[in-house]
Amino acid sequence: MRTTVAEQPVGRLTDAWRTCVGTGRFELALRRDYQDSLALLQRDIGFRHIRGHGLLSDGVGVHRPYQHRGLRRVHHNFTYVDQVVDAYLELGIRPFVELGFMPSALASGDQTVFWWRGNVTPPRSWQEWADLVRGTVAHLVDRYGLAEVRGWPIEVWNEPNLTAFWADADRDAYHRLYEVSAHAVKEVDATLQVGGPAISPGADEWLVPFAEFVTDRGVPVDFVSRHAYTSGPAQHVPFGTHQTLAEAAHLLEQFAAPRKHLAGTALAEVPVHITEFNSSYRPDNPIHDTAFHAAYLAPVLATGGDLVDSFSYWTFSDMFEEEGVPTALFHGGFGLLTHRQIKKPTYHLYAFMARLGDEVLARGADHLVTRHSDGRVAVLAWAPVDVTGLDRAPERHDLALSVPLGPPGTASAFLLRSSVGEEAGNAWAAWVELGRPRSPRPWQLDALRESAEPHRSHRGVPVTAGRVELDLTLGRHEVTLVELTPVVDETPPWWDEGRLLGRPGREEEA
Repeated sequence: MRTTVAEQPVGRLTDAWRTCVGTGRFELALRRDYQDSLALLQRDIGFRHIRGHGLLSDGVGVHRPYQHRGLRRVHHNFTYVDQVVDAYLELGIRPFVELGFMPSALASGDQTVFWWRGNVTPPRSWQEWADLVRGTVAHLVDRYGLAEVRGWPIEVWNEPNLTAFWADADRDAYHRLYEVSAHAVKEVDATLQVGGPAISPGADEWLVPFAEFVTDRGVPVDFVSRHAYTSGPAQHVPFGTHQTLAEAAHLLEQFAAPRKHLAGTALAEVPVHITEFNSSYRPDNPIHDTAFHAAYLAPVLATGGDLVDSFSYWTFSDMFEEEGVPTALFHGGFGLLTHRQIKKPTYHLYAFMARLGDEVLARGADHLVTRHSDGRVAVLAWAPVDVTGLDRAPERHDLALSVPLGPPGTASAFLLRSSVGEEAGNAWAAWVELGRPRSPRPWQLDALRESAEPHRSHRGVPVTAGRVELDLTLGRHEVTLVELTPVVDETPPWWDEGRLLGRPGREEEA
């Protein structure tokens, strides 16, 4: 059955899907290979913000207490902060600032998270924490200008509902942290954006008490943040993790949850940012590397912007060291970016999204049709997936569309198709076929890079009565982008294909 796509748009495609992207701990951005990878990401996709952990952790070295004349004093050192933020801005991406974790010299306890030991206890001096937040934000404003930093959302902490990230998951203690931090930010300038509570999935019961607390206490909130994942309990294997997954639609349900829970509160209309989302939160879960993953997330990218102001993929880079220095070749992000930009299918999904138009002409369970302002039409299509692992997804998936393409009088169109799936654009499959080499040789890396490229094809197609009849067959777990451009034929009248090899032209033969 052919689906007829309407001529008039049904809406606009927001940029919520590329408003922000996640990264590993803050100081990883000091590495040259990290910056090279981020440059490629910005060239192909172009995110607006980047968010990661550990801005205030010991590894960045901001909080530096010292003794002078018998008194304890604190020096705020921004050497690494400046280097990282300078690099970000040079690459056209801005911080989505996360305030955390606690500097060890300010912490009230010794509980830490991750191998790099981010401290997750409250401050032993709330005044010193306020000074640290105020001093950090003031420095950013002084160095980069108020007009610039006004556009950087500032989020207070990360997943305080989990004991791993906030001692005892103490909600009252988090509320105090938020209050002190938010006021410190606003003391620098009232127009700066601050928000929270950055909760993990399964903690929506924190939202209403958070709204009630900030309302009763007059604490500023410019946005609400939440995380979204669909993975079940971790099943550990040596140097890896496997998990069950819920349907991708569950991510969209999580996106919608904050506004649902906050309806009727003072925070009902504030922006909602999903500051982390993915299938699995584990960097060592190889599901991120597969073609399945791109097809799984495609409908989320296609519709998530209708529910929230942003949703940030966790994370862009395989330089992601929550569980220690990666021991696997593929590890946690969009691509094997530590090995000279070997991309994964999900990376290409985002790159395809970057080539869609702003006008939405149609949305379906397996497609999104958009139009650019110059009349070009771009179709994103994806094959269905089975998250249970019990039924193998179909080997082929057919999609038939009737797509409007103008202007009036257009007789033909140029069709460019880019696809990733179980074979094309699948460096993981190539790595498996190579025997899963732990330290690939240069020729193997070359093979992986070439295998990671999408399959591309092109052809001319007829336009009849202002429409292209588009018939697509997608392979298992395939994601494909079809770009249709109206053709204006500029072939000169003397051109004759038959003369390429020196034969007489049509006129001479006649």
